[in-house]
Amino acid sequence: MSALNLKQGLSKHSAYDLRDPHMEAQERHTLAVVVDNEAGVLARVIGLFSGRGYNIESLTVAETDHTGHVSRITIVTTGTPSVIDQIKAQLGRIVPVHEVHDLTVEGPAVERELALFKVAGTGNDRIEALRLAEIFRANVVDSTLESFVFEITGTPQKVDAFADLMRPLGMIEMARTGVAALARGAE
Repeated sequence: MSALNLKQGLSKHSAYDLRDPHMEAQERHTLAVVVDNEAGVLARVIGLFSGRGYNIESLTVAETDHTGHVSRITIVTTGTPSVIDQIKAQLGRIVPVHEVHDLTVEGPAVERELALFKVAGTGNDRIEALRLAEIFRANVVDSTLESFVFEITGTPQKVDAFADLMRPLGMIEMARTGVAALARGAE
């Protein structure tokens, strides 16, 4: 193989390129699953993913109706369109599941995530961390002479961008909630 082909990667006619050209592309989908809030429901939903080798990028769950004992599970996953359809169908067959919504295809949705960042630093790094936090509208929720804890909310991409900027400034720990999402509009 020529140096040019090595620099650009394997040519699409290479014997080493094992990708199926007819294979569907992977897509990221946000699913909202309304379930009964009872013991074992989350385990059954997660078991569906792990048992079939599906990946979960983000998972949040909380009770949304205290009187009706109903919870909402928000799952961000990736797969081909046929795999996503299969996931939705299988989720819908689990008995305590009331509704499955694919927020990615049902229309515009709002996605937000909360993250906490512990950043240690002094001098210019400390000043730069505070400056960037202001730009990103992150709040200082704890401060010592050697460190800060920042709280930021926004899209997963915004949280990722903030993390990328904080790493060289002394980020030592991060905690993320996962995606919470709602469809936009009156319905």
